[in-house]
This record gives sequence, C-alpha cells and structure tokens, in this order.
Amino acid sequence: MSATAPSSSSPARSRVLEQHDDDIVIVSAVRSAITKGRKGGFKDTKPELILSHVLRAVYEKVNLDPKLIDDIAVGNVLPPGGGASAARMAALHAGIPVETSINTVNRQCSSGLTAVTQIANEIKAGQIEFGIGAGVESMTNGFGAGAVSQVSEEVLENKDAEDCLLPMGITSENVAADYHISRDRQDAFAATSFQKAAKAQKEGRFKDEILPIKAKWVDPKTEKELEVVVDSDDGIREGVTKEGLAKLKPAFKKDGSTHAGNASQVSDGAAAVLLTKRSTAKKHGLRVLGKFVTSAVVGVPPRIMGVGPAYAIPKVLQLTNLSLNDIDFFEINEAFASQAIMSVDHLGIPYEKVNINGGAIALGHPLGATGARQIVTGLNVAKQYGGRVFVNSMCIGSGMGMAAVFVSEH
Repeated sequence: MSATAPSSSSPARSRVLEQHDDDIVIVSAVRSAITKGRKGGFKDTKPELILSHVLRAVYEKVNLDPKLIDDIAVGNVLPPGGGASAARMAALHAGIPVETSINTVNRQCSSGLTAVTQIANEIKAGQIEFGIGAGVESMTNGFGAGAVSQVSEEVLENKDAEDCLLPMGITSENVAADYHISRDRQDAFAATSFQKAAKAQKEGRFKDEILPIKAKWVDPKTEKELEVVVDSDDGIREGVTKEGLAKLKPAFKKDGSTHAGNASQVSDGAAAVLLTKRSTAKKHGLRVLGKFVTSAVVGVPPRIMGVGPAYAIPKVLQLTNLSLNDIDFFEINEAFASQAIMSVDHLGIPYEKVNINGGAIALGHPLGATGARQIVTGLNVAKQYGGRVFVNSMCIGSGMGMAAVFVSEH
C-alpha cells in the first residue's frame, strides 16, 4: 500500500471518520518558516514577535472576529517563566482583545501539542467556544535560559531523577546502544529526511502552510540591519547523502553515533491552530480543515527518553480503538535519528508512511512549536496526498512520549 493511499476502512476507522456536531475541529492552522538558530532568518527576531504574527494570521485567514477567541494556550520551553508575559504581549500585539485569556505550557518537546490538547479539552468541556493552541521557540534568543541550575542532592539519589539531567545527545546514544541502531542506519535515515524535505521544498509543498513574515536581520559580515521576508525553512539542505554524513564527528561521545547531521536542528519558529466545535464552525460559516480526535501521554525511562513515541502511539490508538493499519501517515518528530528509527521499528510502521515531506532533522525543531507545527504540516500533507487519518508524535525530555490522532477534512 502506498504511504499516501487511504487505508481500507475498519469499524473503528469508520467511527473516527464520522462527523458529529460536538466534534472538536480545526478551522485554521498556520506556521512560520523554521529557521536556523543563531544564523537563520529569525536570529534577530524575538519569539513574542514571531508568535504575534502566527496568532494574527490564524484568525485573520478565516475572517474570525478576535473577540470570539476565548482562550489561548502557547507551548514554550526555554525562556524564563515559560514566556508567560511574552505570550500575553504577543496576543495583545496580534490584535486579540485584553478579555481573551492566555497561558503558556511547558511539556518540553510536546509543548505545542499539549497546548492544542488543552484548548480541545476546554472546548469539549463547554468552557470555551473558540481557542488557539500554539507553540513558539526562539532557540537563538532563549537557548539555555531555562536550564536547571541546582537540584536537591536527596532527589538525585533516585537514579531515574538523576537521569533527567542527562544531555539529550547522551540519551540518543543510550537508545542507539540499547537497541543496536548503527551509525550507518542513523545516517541513512537522516539523509532521507533531508532528501524528502528538499524535494518537497523544491516542489512548493510547504508554501500553503508557511506564513511569510517580514523580519529585521543583521548581516554578520557588514553588521547592517536589513528587512527580509522569511518564507521558507532555511535549514533544509539539498544533496545530503549518507556518505556525506558519515564524515561528521560524533557530538556527544568519542565513539558515539549521534552528530549534527543526524539530530534535529537548533531552530526558531512558531505555529498556531484555531479550534472550535463543529456546530460552532457551522454557525459561523467556517470551513473545517480537520478534526482533533484525542491525544495520549506516557512516561518512559529518562535515560532513553527518545523511545517515547514507541509507547505513546499505541496508547492513543488504544484510546480510539484504531490499529496501525487505520493510520494513513505519521508525523514523528526526529529529535534524533536513533530514537525515530527505534520508534518506527518497534511499532512496525512502514517508513514510507513517516514524515512524508521530511522531519525535524531537515526542517528543524523549535522546541515549543514542533507539536503545533506537525499538525499544520499533517493537514497539508493530507491535502496533497489524499490521506485522511494521521498521527503526530514526539519524545519528550525527562522521559515521556506524546501522540495524537487527527482526521483531515480538506
């Protein structure tokens, strides 16, 4: 079966495809370009400004009166205080009235998906009618700001607690060692990610999901401030091969297998998803792009945190009674090639169904934004290739995994 062909319908899949007035639906979804940390198009742009642009675009795209937005949740990881004040300022700058509430959420790499889930659940509970789940990260401007400084010695006596402090690259090496994933396989996977993304970019497949943003950019050579339009992911490289990646030095262990070319890039970017009930969308004449079905979070050992998707995906499938065969494609975050390979192999997912337009190794991984960005990309992939039911998933620093099921209605 092709990665892009809809699966044959099981009873559970048929139920998920049904449309009901109380469905939680997505009526608008947008992301910024993802740019290289410290070098790319957003290196001189603060995260609250990138966030402001996507918050404004997500309601303006569908001509929704911003007064109707009841609540906003923003995934954010690095800035002090989780960027709570900055997110509030971004919403106000985006033309959203003071009456609209906002909060930030930090579940590390799944922060953006956690934010969308929070809004979906608020709508489901009848607390709000319209809400935005978003995510933002400037790893250029926020990198390291939220690092743990001192931890109780008594707490560190617990081995799993101590393992939460392991550098993410070391957890990648642990996964590679524990599950016998060779450097060659990791480099082949990473090269494929770059090749898929480069092809998709060349064919204009990201255009519909990316909001062009005017940004100020300081030329490092001349130190002149320029105004640029950031409208494409600038971490994607053409011509990347497994052989080329094999020449790179390991980044975390002398004899290790994880390096800059087979790990996600340090990046800047934002994404936003506007949700409501199907009945509310009908009432306001809004076209439904897709449906949020449900999500699930699991814990895994912190020393191999990257295996999270291998356990989160089965949990969300169990909640929906879906099987792997019911899912048309998967957006699985490529924090590291080692953990992405382990997750795909462990579940037995065909590789052609995973990250059809490339993943975070090629696109980049702005921590707080990725979970929301994957939804925007997933809806776009479904529109281009014809899939209906998709899953997004990611591992989470400190040892967790998250996954969610969506239905495209393009």
